Amino acid sequence: MKVCVDRGKCQDHGQCVIAAPEIFRFDENGTLEYEAYPDDSLRDIAEEAADVCPEQAITIVES
Repeated sequence: MKVCVDRGKCQDHGQCVIAAPEIFRFDENGTLEYEAYPDDSLRDIAEEAADVCPEQAITIVES
């Protein structure tokens, strides 16, 4: 699985960080960072993060 974030859409709301802190986090400057290739065991929370994103900036694709 690959997590993709459209930086043009992302507004750093942080809903993904709340839904999937194992994948998403903010750096010291408040910019979103994420694991592009998380373990497949995290698929459910990755999909949840994509669902709760207000900008729909996150997609999950097969790697």
